[in-house]
Amino acid sequence: MPPPALAGARLDPVAYGALRGWAEDDAAAAFVTFLKSCAALGRVLPEAGPRSVPTLKAGLAQACAAARRLGPATPSPALARLFFEANFRPFRVVPDGGAQGFYTGYYEVETEGALTPSEVFSVPVHARPPDLVMESPTANSGPVGRRVDGRLVPYFDRAAIEDGALAGQRLEIVFLKDPVDLFFMQIQGSGRVRLPDGRVLKLNYDGFNGHRYLPVGRLLIERGIVPRDEMSMDRIRAFMEADPEAGRALRRENPSYVFFKALDLPPEAGAMGAQGVPLTAGRSIAVDRHLHSYGSPVFVEADLPLSAPGSAEPFRHLTIAQDTGSAIRGPARADLYLGAGREAGSRAGRIRHPGGFTLLVPRLAPPPAAGAPR
Repeated sequence: MPPPALAGARLDPVAYGALRGWAEDDAAAAFVTFLKSCAALGRVLPEAGPRSVPTLKAGLAQACAAARRLGPATPSPALARLFFEANFRPFRVVPDGGAQGFYTGYYEVETEGALTPSEVFSVPVHARPPDLVMESPTANSGPVGRRVDGRLVPYFDRAAIEDGALAGQRLEIVFLKDPVDLFFMQIQGSGRVRLPDGRVLKLNYDGFNGHRYLPVGRLLIERGIVPRDEMSMDRIRAFMEADPEAGRALRRENPSYVFFKALDLPPEAGAMGAQGVPLTAGRSIAVDRHLHSYGSPVFVEADLPLSAPGSAEPFRHLTIAQDTGSAIRGPARADLYLGAGREAGSRAGRIRHPGGFTLLVPRLAPPPAAGAPR
C-alpha cells in the first residue's frame, strides 16, 4: 500500500540497512509487543482510550495475519526481523523544516497505599465523579465541567478538590502515603499501588477536571530555582520533598486534576495504553493519535541519558505505537514508555531529546470491496 500522507512532514523511503542498530535490535521483543496490538485490532476493548486514525488499519490487519501464521511460539530475533522486513516498508518521517523527531519518556508510578484512610495513608485517589461532564470521557480534551441550573460550568480545580470539594461522595479508590506520588501519578496517567497485605492495585486514567495543565517544572525554571538544563522529574520531586509546604503550594498552581479507575490486571502487567493493551517497557510508545494508527511499528534512533544525567546511550529499538497523550503532538513526536517505579521515573524524567523517527508502513492491504471508493 502507498505510504500515508502525514500532515506537517514528508516521508522519505529508507533501506533497512541504513537504520543504525536495526540488525542488532531484538526484533523478537518488538514482535511480541506487535502481537498485543494485533489482538486489539479485531475487537472492542473495554479499557481502550481515545481512538487513533484508521489510516493503516487495513494494512496492519494483513501484517497481523502474517504474524499469526508464524505460530504460537515467539520467533527468533532473526526470524522476527525477517517478518518485519517482509511485511513493512520503512519511511523516515521528516517534519517540515527538516527537523528530527523528538522524544520524551513516561512511566508507571509505583507507591504504597491502603483501602482505608489512616494517619499514614491519608492522600485519596479519586474515581471520576458522577457529575463530571466530559465530551470525550477517555480523552484529555474537549468541553469539561458540571451542570448547574442547566448550564455547564467549570469543574472544581485542584485546590478546591484538595480542600474537600468531593468529600462525602465516596469516590476514594485508595489512600496513598505521599501526595507527591499522587501528583506524579496524575501526570503519568497510571500507577500501581502496593497494599499492606501485598496485593497490587493497578490504576489508570479515567478523566480530568477540564482545567489546563500547568507544568510546574516551568515555574521552577522561571523562578530561578532549577536551571533549565537540569530540569527533570527528579528535581521536581526533590524540591517538593525538601519543603513539603512549598511543594504543596506549587502543585496547587497546576489546576488540572486527574481521576482514576482500578483495572483487573496482574501486578506484573505494564500500564494500560490507549489502544487497550498493557504497555511493554522499552517497546511501547505514545504517538499523536490524530496522525498515526495504533499498532504501527516505529524504529527509534536516539542517544538518551538512560543511565545518568548527561549521559548519551544509543537507543536503537523497534517500538509499537500503543498509546497517546495530550502533549504528544506532531508527526515525529513520541513518548517512550520505560516501565514502572522510581528508577524508570528517573530515566523518563531526563528524556527530552531529538532522534530519528522511522515509520514502518504495511506493504499489503486487502483490495477495496466492489463498489467501494478507491
